[in-house]
Amino acid sequence: MTEYLVPFEAAESEFTEKRSRFISHIWPVETEAEARARIDEMKKQYYDARHNCWCYVLREGAVRYSDDGEPQGTAGQPMLAVVQREGVVNVCCVVTRYFGGILLGAGGLTRAYTKGAKDALTAAGLCRMSNWTLWDVPCTYPLFERVKQELSAAGALAGEVDYGADITIHAAFPYGAAEEFADRLTELSAGTLTMTHRGEDFRPGPRLGAK
Repeated sequence: MTEYLVPFEAAESEFTEKRSRFISHIWPVETEAEARARIDEMKKQYYDARHNCWCYVLREGAVRYSDDGEPQGTAGQPMLAVVQREGVVNVCCVVTRYFGGILLGAGGLTRAYTKGAKDALTAAGLCRMSNWTLWDVPCTYPLFERVKQELSAAGALAGEVDYGADITIHAAFPYGAAEEFADRLTELSAGTLTMTHRGEDFRPGPRLGAK
């Protein structure tokens, strides 16, 4: 299945430009209904704002935007351009404006709504949706911290942990990464520990660029 970029998490940001207050929200979404629900939620929350401009892009092909009363092409379209430049899909963004009494002009509005979308997307971060392989990783208590470090170094995501006579970590590996880790586990345990394959899953990975 093809990999693609989505927001890592929901986020918000805010700034003021010539006394106009811009409040941005962004979410990962899966359907148009979910995107519309987010937009309606913001319109209700900020019912007294002059404008609630929005855009959303879905991987299945739906691309929508609205200037919500701002001059045509100064709000929804610049916001949409931000997420499209980054190659992000399954995303919904709403930028709310409380008018401050000073006109910004078409250029000023375009820059402000572009900044609103950029700031929100930066706050949300990005992650890559891709195919992961799922494994049960056994380890002894003395090796637990070392195995967790090795999982992280392999780019794997450690999930639930079962504690018994020994420990089992339910881990997800980027496609193709489990084999190398399996060799490392064999080396660490002198051949006494063997991973068990549990299947595959298409899921988001870690936040890109995170340390």
